[in-house]
Amino acid sequence: MSNPIPSNLKSEAKKAAKILRDFTEISNRNGPDKLIPPHVIAKAEGLAIISVIKAGFMITARGGSGIVIARLSDRRWSAPSAIGIAGLGGGFEIGVEVSDLVIILNQRRAIEAFTKGGNLTLGGNCTVAVGPLGRNVEADVALRSPAAVFTYCRSRGLFAGISLEGSYLIERKETNRKFYSQDIRASAILNGDVEPPSECYDLYHILDAYTEAYTAEWTSKNLRPKVNDHIPCVWV
Repeated sequence: MSNPIPSNLKSEAKKAAKILRDFTEISNRNGPDKLIPPHVIAKAEGLAIISVIKAGFMITARGGSGIVIARLSDRRWSAPSAIGIAGLGGGFEIGVEVSDLVIILNQRRAIEAFTKGGNLTLGGNCTVAVGPLGRNVEADVALRSPAAVFTYCRSRGLFAGISLEGSYLIERKETNRKFYSQDIRASAILNGDVEPPSECYDLYHILDAYTEAYTAEWTSKNLRPKVNDHIPCVWV
């Protein structure tokens, strides 16, 4: 699991690339049925990638840090904005848990809710659902009208999992100011007012490669010639 303690934006971007790679590459722990489907990322309007620590006795507290990026009008990815996450929970829970999370923002209104107010309430501003896994789920009826937000989580600790209902994604203004050397709001960053930094190359490479995989798969599935297709004869 990654370190949930807030850090500078360069370190957060490096951490985000590592987390995303764990959710998108086949490994000894992850078969194809345990990965985020390529089409989910290809169609996403934005992503938040964060690490979270959850601890408590009866009442639990969540906190952590990461980044959020958004699709621009030309479908490129924006520069990252530093974010934190915070929330409280109830129920009979005892223990400590560290989790890595990829939050897929499926709808533009989820991005707009964050950029307008500087925070996003999961389960408040937008509906939240556990994201689908595997490569053969695109035809699933549930994906035709997806929730505003999909969540993917890997955890280590004494809790069985992490619920993000009622958690807040919060803009880290000072971290953004130090990295971009100017006072700049998340809305400007996510709308493309600054160029994507070289420090995020690994993250963009993973995203672009995964999107290309979806495009190639879709093309192969939908545009390949059918068995009964034929080239008409031309008599001369």
